[in-house]
Amino acid sequence: MADESNGSMIEARGLTKYYGAFVAIEDISFSIPKGQLVAFLGPNGAGKSTVMKILSGFLAPSSGAAFIAGLSVNKDRLEAARKLGYLPENGPLYDNMTPLEMLQFLGEVRGLTGHRLKQRIDEVNEICSLQLVMEKPIGKLSRGYRQRVGLAQALLHDPEVLIMDEPTSGLDPNQIRDFRDNIKQLAQTKTVLLSTHILQEVEAVAQRVLLIHNGRLRFDGTPDELSGSSTIEESFYKMTDYGGMATTEATTEGGSDEH
Repeated sequence: MADESNGSMIEARGLTKYYGAFVAIEDISFSIPKGQLVAFLGPNGAGKSTVMKILSGFLAPSSGAAFIAGLSVNKDRLEAARKLGYLPENGPLYDNMTPLEMLQFLGEVRGLTGHRLKQRIDEVNEICSLQLVMEKPIGKLSRGYRQRVGLAQALLHDPEVLIMDEPTSGLDPNQIRDFRDNIKQLAQTKTVLLSTHILQEVEAVAQRVLLIHNGRLRFDGTPDELSGSSTIEESFYKMTDYGGMATTEATTEGGSDEH
């Protein structure tokens, strides 16, 4: 059942995650209203991916709760998933399939059939500019096209909420520009949470910034408020202790680096 206590589309309430004695994130709380494009900013190892995985239901918190469109990710997992499109960093793709085959498969898994499935494939094909590669093996595609396929699968069921973890990582400047244009276009009709450690990304697309460091939320405000009397870059360095004590790179979840 939906939680009607507020109108937020993405909400974290006191999210905390432990890996043994290691604290990945601690007491993370924020609420994102409908139609807002928010950058989730932080250095590598800050805890961004842990928060993203909890919000998307791929990871359970040690304490706290996550909500998508008012639905508890823990108690109403399937209903929340219907409202959510999730693009993980280096998300899994089926290399032996073509984008068309993969979208048909994932659409059927999500309950799309017949005309509706064809319509949604055509629409995400257009949004993500996949026309030239729809029938080529995904394993043969460039990094940029693979990201487009990943975005297409996240959008296939026309979700109200879109969560993306480092979506422009590894792309060249032209691919980054195209991807940012897509994100801004999508934000006109969807609530978007975009995880990044790229400061230019914040200035290019975000209406609001959440900055996380060492597992704690350090800032919540507009890009202008973050930059203050200096620049976003300088404010980021100050808030993340850049130049001071070296940040410890924590390895969690079976050896994968937490971003």
